[in-house]
Amino acid sequence: MNLWSYVQDRGEVLTFLTYQHASLAFQTVLVGTVVAILVAVSVYRLPLASALTLTSSRVALTIPSLALLALLLVPFGLGVVPSFIMLAFFAALPVIGNAIVGLRSVPATVVESARGIGLSRWRILLTVELPIAWPVILTGIRVSTQMIVGVAAIVAYVLGPGLGSLIFNGLSRLGGANALEMALTGTILIVAIALVFDALLVLLGRLTIAKGL
Repeated sequence: MNLWSYVQDRGEVLTFLTYQHASLAFQTVLVGTVVAILVAVSVYRLPLASALTLTSSRVALTIPSLALLALLLVPFGLGVVPSFIMLAFFAALPVIGNAIVGLRSVPATVVESARGIGLSRWRILLTVELPIAWPVILTGIRVSTQMIVGVAAIVAYVLGPGLGSLIFNGLSRLGGANALEMALTGTILIVAIALVFDALLVLLGRLTIAKGL
C-alpha cells in the first residue's frame, strides 16, 4: 500500500490524532508561556534571582524528556496528566529565558520617562515594558512551540494522546504491512503542525508588535 492510499483509507483516525497532537501542544505551550511570563515578571528586577532563573532554565533543558516522563508515572500513572505536565514544563523553559532578557533590555530612560508622567509600577510593566519586550518573548514562544510539537510524540510511551502512537507503532512493526506508511504519516503530520503553528505565531507577531520595535 502506498502512502496516499494509506492516508485516504484512515482519514478519520488521522484527523483525530492530528487534532489531539495539535491540541496538546497548543495547551501546554499556552500554560508554559503564562507560567514563564509570571516567573520572569517576578525576578527580572532582581539581578541575582534573574541570573539564577536564567541558569536554571537552561540547565533544566538538558533533562531527558523520557526520564522526566518516567518520574511522573509514579505519582500520576499513565495517560494525559504526566504527558501534559512534562510538556508544559519544557514549554516554559525557552520562554522564561527570553522573557527575562526582553524585560531587562527595556531602556532605563523609557522606564524613567513613564515614572515621570505618574504611571504606577504595574502600569509601566503592562503598557511599557511588556510591549517592548514582546518581540523577544514571542521568539521564545516560537522556539518553545517547535520544540513541543516534536517532543509531544514521545508521550505515546505513556499512552498519551497524539501522533506519537502512529510513529512508534510503525517503527515497532517495520517490515510488516503499512509499518513504514504509519511512521511516515505521523512524522509528516507533526512537521505540518509545526509549520502551521509557526505561521500563526508569525502572523500574531505582525498584529501585536508595535512598529519601530
